[in-house]
Amino acid sequence: MIGKRILVVDDEENLRRVTQLKLQQAGYEALTASDASQALDVLSKHPQDLVLTDLKMPGMSGIDLLRKVKEEYPEVIVVVVTAYGTIESAVEAMRLGAYDYIIKPVNSDALKLIVSRALEHHRLQEEVRNLRSAIDRKFGFENIVGQSKSLLTTLDNASRAAQSDSTVMIRGETGTGKELLAKAIHFNSPRRERPIIVINCGAIPKELLESELFGHTKGSFTGALANKQGKIEMADQGSLFLDEIGEMPLELQVKLLRLIQEREIEKIGAAAPTKVNVRIIAATHRNLQAMVEDGTFREDLYYRLNVIPLTLPPLRERPDDIAELVAIFFAKFKERLNRPGLKLPPSLLPYFSTYRWPGNVRELENVVERFVVLSPGDEVTVSDLPDFLVRERPAMEAIRLELPPQGISIEAVERELVLRALQRFNWNQTKAAECLDISRKMLIYRMEKFNLRKDD
Repeated sequence: MIGKRILVVDDEENLRRVTQLKLQQAGYEALTASDASQALDVLSKHPQDLVLTDLKMPGMSGIDLLRKVKEEYPEVIVVVVTAYGTIESAVEAMRLGAYDYIIKPVNSDALKLIVSRALEHHRLQEEVRNLRSAIDRKFGFENIVGQSKSLLTTLDNASRAAQSDSTVMIRGETGTGKELLAKAIHFNSPRRERPIIVINCGAIPKELLESELFGHTKGSFTGALANKQGKIEMADQGSLFLDEIGEMPLELQVKLLRLIQEREIEKIGAAAPTKVNVRIIAATHRNLQAMVEDGTFREDLYYRLNVIPLTLPPLRERPDDIAELVAIFFAKFKERLNRPGLKLPPSLLPYFSTYRWPGNVRELENVVERFVVLSPGDEVTVSDLPDFLVRERPAMEAIRLELPPQGISIEAVERELVLRALQRFNWNQTKAAECLDISRKMLIYRMEKFNLRKDD
């Protein structure tokens, strides 16, 4: 805490000077003011970390100064100095926001201890503010990049959902950013001061998932050597993100339904239920409605979870966002991997926009990180890109189907592509099927469907 700035406010000059000297000897920067008005003038010109003020002063009192400081400089810590006869005033000062009080005559050790504690409190408050700011930057909705209409609609709905306590269901393919969206909802909600607990229902074996979610009591089964708090209880007063909810076994779906309806859980081996208050955000890449029809997902749970449905579109449906994402990831990894001079020429961007990105944003991010690490020169070249990107580009450029003025049916386009592939490989069905990325059986079906023969 050495070097911290402290303002001493007291109308008695001797006490003011002695206190200033003690603080300076302890390594602090200490200024003085003879009354509250002068103190406010000093604060306006010289930012302070702590104000040490007497309560009884002519003119504006220490209590009035405290109110002013808390109103105009809320980050400044205030400690009040009082005589035995004004303890009630000191208690009132603490109610108004003072950190602590010191009783006259001021003992050097007590002064140093209280000031040190107050400044440590100030440091922790500043750290919390910085962490909160970092969380806001990391988990703000603006960090989910894209300008496609479908994505912006989802983000707009998610922003409104964050202000409620309703259950949210996020649907999207792997790598679309479901967990990022869930955390953005949580950290922009009234529950943001409490944790968001994440659990992937598909990553934990079925026999362990119940214990992980709901917890267990000591001795409830072989190996239960101690009480275990489940993820749901850890999320009390916060949010629970259930990723891949479609993988949850039916028997656990019943217990989850009870949590939503009754706000209580039953630990394995517990004699009585435990009350909890959690906001549930679920996510899946599967079609839960189809699973309901198949009997593999409970219909009542589906409707309880699907109060606010949100869909994250796959990257292939938002090609105009790819260049912006590449630029963001490129800047991120250049800084993280200490390659500030590396350049990515605009001529390479078309290679990214023609690929279908089955792994979505996560796959794109991994690709960018890879070539930032592996590019040997100061500029990324085609040879630094993954083979699948380079292969995809010429293939896409080779397709040049002009639309006739009268229009054309999809079946006619499909017939033309199948015919071209067969002609290209001299009617070798295996190679033509590989070129079209279909099975040989499917190719033969299409040849029969379109009545294609070698003499065509």
